Amino acid sequence: MDFILRECRLPGGELVDIGLEQGVIEAIEPCLETKAAQTIDVGGQLVSPPFVESHIHLDSALTAGQPRWNQSGTLFEGIEIWRDRKQSLTLEDVKERAIATLKLQAQQGVLFVRTHADVSETNLVALKALLQVREAVKDWITVQVVAFPQDGLYGSPGNLELMAEALKLGADAVGGIPHYEMTREDGVQSVHRIFELAQQYDRLIDIHCDEIDDDQSRFLEVVAACAVRSGLGPRVTASHTTAFASYNNAYAFKLMGLLSRSNINFIANPLINITLQGRTDTYPKRRGVTRVKELWQQGLNVSLGHDCIRDPWYSLGTGNMLDVAAMAVHVCQMTGQSEIAACYDMITTNGAKTLAIQDRYGLEVGKPASLIVLDADSPYEAIRRRAAVTHVFSHGKLLVETKPAEVKWA
Repeated sequence: MDFILRECRLPGGELVDIGLEQGVIEAIEPCLETKAAQTIDVGGQLVSPPFVESHIHLDSALTAGQPRWNQSGTLFEGIEIWRDRKQSLTLEDVKERAIATLKLQAQQGVLFVRTHADVSETNLVALKALLQVREAVKDWITVQVVAFPQDGLYGSPGNLELMAEALKLGADAVGGIPHYEMTREDGVQSVHRIFELAQQYDRLIDIHCDEIDDDQSRFLEVVAACAVRSGLGPRVTASHTTAFASYNNAYAFKLMGLLSRSNINFIANPLINITLQGRTDTYPKRRGVTRVKELWQQGLNVSLGHDCIRDPWYSLGTGNMLDVAAMAVHVCQMTGQSEIAACYDMITTNGAKTLAIQDRYGLEVGKPASLIVLDADSPYEAIRRRAAVTHVFSHGKLLVETKPAEVKWA
């Protein structure tokens, strides 16, 4: 074999050896007797499927402070700043920042990324750049690109044509932002049009849905109803859904039944949602994160995203998915052992389901040999300590090796 990783602790607690050959997981056994060109003694550390970044905006990453800082910290000031910044976008600008961000993510164990590309500007520079990036990095990281109309499908003349062009160019998914359309009617119409486009071009769907504190923003029910009627449920994702946290329980419980029928995916972005939402509240301040625990308890697929890394909406961010999971544990009050384990699933296997990549993801014989080793012995410890990712394997090749920080008392 090319590699044998010995004494690997799987997320479920089992201790095994893992053999990698020609880019594939060849064996997972308690004690492999065969030899390999290279052997790594993992020493009982956690070996996991790679992290999945379910929701990020690579086109805006690393632009914080350009052309100015978001002083209010609100979603809407961020949109205004980005509207100014994107006027100066070039292919090389977007590609350089996107690849730098992907390298930052990969060294921390992320090997699958869904990024949104703004398709509200006439030259589609962001989209074209990210499609080129997707091709350039495909040997070591998988990138999906969502055509995202930041200004709304009906926000400007020609936006519908730009969306159609983006899909013809090869975007993997149709995006939307119904709560930012000019009227509720436009928002509803945009959701229906998104489903029509997804069926026409055979694409996934990922909609920025109800990313607002308004308890009357109720486009999630429209998305769920369209998913039920079209049968596209597992191919549909509702991102953010922060207004869900503000709905009264009578409506929320009724909606939960429809969501269960729809079988759609959810993405929460706790670092960003807890920062952007609730800005107009005095006290008590809303958490601004969707009902992650309740959706999970209902058996719906929930994954987590970083959303922003040093951009007009969030001037912080490292790309570390363990930071995202740890914030979810806290803000969603998921501190039970099974709940913490669920938050780890939300940045690994649940994310793979959201991206519809289960056929090429996971620690199973025959699957691509993409996996990570962490300086921890369990998902609980990985989240608690934000454990370093010591080894990153992509398609059977050692991509990154990192030595954890060493502490010496004088």
